[in-house]
Amino acid sequence: MPIDVRDLEEFSRRHIGPGPEAASEMLKALGVESLEGFARRVIPPSIAIARPLALPQPMGEPELLKEIRRIASKNTICRSLIGMGYYGTVTPAVILRNILENPGWYTAYTPYQAEIAQGRLEALLNYQTMVIDLTGLPVANASLLDEATAAAEAMAMFFTIKARPRGGVFFVSDACHAQTIEVVRTRAKPLEIRVVVGDCQSFTFSEGVFGALLQYPTSDGAVHDYRPFCEKAHASGALVAMACDLLALTLLTPPGELGADCAIGSTQRFGVPPGYGGPHAAFFATKEEHRRFMPGRIIGVSIDAQGRPALRMALQTREQHIRREKATSNICTSQVLLAIMAGMYAVYHGGDGVKRIGERTHNYAKLLARGIGMLGHTILHGDFFDTLHVVPQGGTREAILKAARGASVNLRLFSDGSLGLSLDELTDAAEADTLLTIFAGGKAPGLTAAGLAAQATPGYSGALKRRSPYLQHPVFTRYHSETEMLRYIHRLESKDLALNQAMIPLGSCTMKLNATTEMMPITYPGFAELHPFAPREQASGYEELFREVSDYLREITGLDAVSLQPNAGAQGEYTGLLVIRAYHEHRGDLERKVCLIPSSAHGTNPASAVMAGMEVVIVQCDREGNIDLADLRRKAESHRDRLGALMVTYPSTHGVFEDAIKEICSIVHANGGQVYMDGANMNAQVGLCRPAEIGADVCHINLHKTFSIPHGGGGPGMGPIAVARHLAPYLPGHAVVGIGQKESIGAVSAAPWGSASILPISWAYIRMMGGEGLKKASIFAILNANYMAKRLEGHYEVLYRGASGLVAHEFIVDLRPLKETSGVEAEDVSKRLMDYGFHAPTVSFPVHGTLMVEPTESESKEELDRFCDAMIAIREEIREIETGKADPLNNVLKNAPHTAQVVAGDGWNYPYSREKAAYPLPSLRLNKFWPAVGRVNNAYGDRNVVCSCPPTEAYEEAMTRS
Repeated sequence: MPIDVRDLEEFSRRHIGPGPEAASEMLKALGVESLEGFARRVIPPSIAIARPLALPQPMGEPELLKEIRRIASKNTICRSLIGMGYYGTVTPAVILRNILENPGWYTAYTPYQAEIAQGRLEALLNYQTMVIDLTGLPVANASLLDEATAAAEAMAMFFTIKARPRGGVFFVSDACHAQTIEVVRTRAKPLEIRVVVGDCQSFTFSEGVFGALLQYPTSDGAVHDYRPFCEKAHASGALVAMACDLLALTLLTPPGELGADCAIGSTQRFGVPPGYGGPHAAFFATKEEHRRFMPGRIIGVSIDAQGRPALRMALQTREQHIRREKATSNICTSQVLLAIMAGMYAVYHGGDGVKRIGERTHNYAKLLARGIGMLGHTILHGDFFDTLHVVPQGGTREAILKAARGASVNLRLFSDGSLGLSLDELTDAAEADTLLTIFAGGKAPGLTAAGLAAQATPGYSGALKRRSPYLQHPVFTRYHSETEMLRYIHRLESKDLALNQAMIPLGSCTMKLNATTEMMPITYPGFAELHPFAPREQASGYEELFREVSDYLREITGLDAVSLQPNAGAQGEYTGLLVIRAYHEHRGDLERKVCLIPSSAHGTNPASAVMAGMEVVIVQCDREGNIDLADLRRKAESHRDRLGALMVTYPSTHGVFEDAIKEICSIVHANGGQVYMDGANMNAQVGLCRPAEIGADVCHINLHKTFSIPHGGGGPGMGPIAVARHLAPYLPGHAVVGIGQKESIGAVSAAPWGSASILPISWAYIRMMGGEGLKKASIFAILNANYMAKRLEGHYEVLYRGASGLVAHEFIVDLRPLKETSGVEAEDVSKRLMDYGFHAPTVSFPVHGTLMVEPTESESKEELDRFCDAMIAIREEIREIETGKADPLNNVLKNAPHTAQVVAGDGWNYPYSREKAAYPLPSLRLNKFWPAVGRVNNAYGDRNVVCSCPPTEAYEEAMTRS
């Protein structure tokens, strides 16, 4: 019999942790004979899929790499000088290899557990310091999704500061990037904000104007002094945001010195390739008095239990316990991995280095402006940084464009027939000569870059020349050799616990394998180097990728249409609700704004609903953790004329497959609402049930969870949405590239297809797993969770179970009874787990005082047992407190985690041994992960908020201690 090569290369057996023997042992422990029998017990029969998923046959890894190279080669990589916030850049190889391609960085989780995330936190603090220095504003966050959404967040922040319940006017300069204007308009509509787009020079402030957005330099390159505009705005009570270019700020007066209240922009050109639109980290900086209104995450400086400096997410309660229906923003919108890359770019080059890059870019723009002018064309703006707006000499435009095509150069095309070109770090003398030839219509220009440079004065000499220093902290002056940079990156990595060291059993966050083969294509030039607004015929490889992934997601969800534009899960929630609102409005149901949300929902759900202009009504859960059907029916019927949507997570956030899910959906539909399914737990559905058949009208899909895009320490991610046919016309569009139907809600992200460059990861995962592999992954995700829940029986109480007595892919361990008997809380257990070498499960969500555990399908039985052994050992440590053997206040749990410095120090004032503190299980002697700091003092950090690198003296002291 011939052997199919796929039998030898089956990827699913490498992705799924337990082998056949381990699976048999786990099934036996649960009293089940087969995987299929187990699945039948867990999945309610009313929603089980009747047929296999119609997906392509699985590929082996070598076969897949060959196929993805073919797809990448279909993209034509021209030199794009289109600008509009996207530029060529050089990723330093030491950063590319040791951060972007390093699982120690890309598989880490959001740094909620600060003691084992000090490396990532330091890298993000560097990023914040970089932004603070370059913008001239005192407070910055740890990144947002992209420049356009950051601009929308600035508008929302001003809206909140001015305490407007609804309405008001927000002015946007017509010199802003087109995609930014569109995203701001999308965000403004649900808040009933009127966006006025116009000329900032002639705009007159009136009483209703609460804020304004300017572009610095403008989208077409002009550098304006905005001080008079800011003075007028402030005199009228309005606030001003400036969308800035960080590289330009190395030469130009920073926005903080021009009067801006907020500065936003993209850090893409600091070493992150264009990637057909993303992912890239947006920056956001503001004044001190606006700090508590600022969106996103803020990294701050605190101290640990021993009084040593320690980093954490500042304003921790704001981050951990989202303000739900009182929210005006959504914190799950960051790009940590990309922010780290941009910050490390600044560390590697230092202040002098980035200034040299900025000056070199500007010098080429100056000499080209002179040369193009000598060729008879008009340069519209005399003061610029890197972008030239050119009015071609009469009758020469087509010759210029023909020459550009021949040289594989993309210029920006303005609607009035003028042209633009934006230079960048990649520009050199040869490219400048090529551009001179292009603007000579393909003929010999009689000019050379070298000749023009000989006659030019280097450097920026305009009226807004920067005088203030930046990037002078030691971290930006110390690591300029590759040896030192490499060691610094590795030193930070070693302070973090990521998936390359141990399982991260976080409920609702799905920290699964991100296979190396899946990750490799993201750095292929065919994917990484494409400009998002390049002519679409140059992106046929991406078009194929988008089409295939959309087809797969339609089959998996059973829904009819897909938008890939949302570039985060929370963004997908917001987008899905906007689509539902647009559907109701198009039908004339303008008042359908009530959104029912179960009390167990993700905190992002009510935040997204508020952002979408909906009124949140909470639906209670019963004692078993299920949605209370009576309460749902009562509230759906009482709001039947205003009911817009139900947001429901399935399986539920309580970790069960609710039997009544179809009835839940029917109740909502019967009362005129639509069902939004939060896809955070889709990894327990794929191949077993489908949202459309359950009753969902729209579903967002976390590609960074279910479909293997790595978490990256808190981003990147993608949250595409799938919708039923009646909602398809309302999916996001994008005016810059001309996609979307006339009923479209508009753009929700800066780039038309969101974070396109990481989409090959999910494509590869689906293609290598195939339909049966994906189904098996779902079953093993559920099996692993049930096995762990079974092993912990008798030691801890599992809070909720389904009707079959089984949990879904995650389960909640209730620690509240132990607080009564021992004083031990969920936080104590989470910190003690660090001494055992584990990241904690999700703490106090969705139920306060609990841990939510999700093992995923990728973890082996050995790793599941290792975690269970740790939890059981910790239970015995708690029992020592309960029996009086251990002090209730001075014990291994209350003092955890224990650092190497504490354990190896001269003094030891604890009533237990050093061995008990550091090596509670014998296996830890073979492989011990040491937390970098002791328990972080959150209250101290909130009282003393510092969100930039500490002064030099503190830095030197910390370096000595580490």
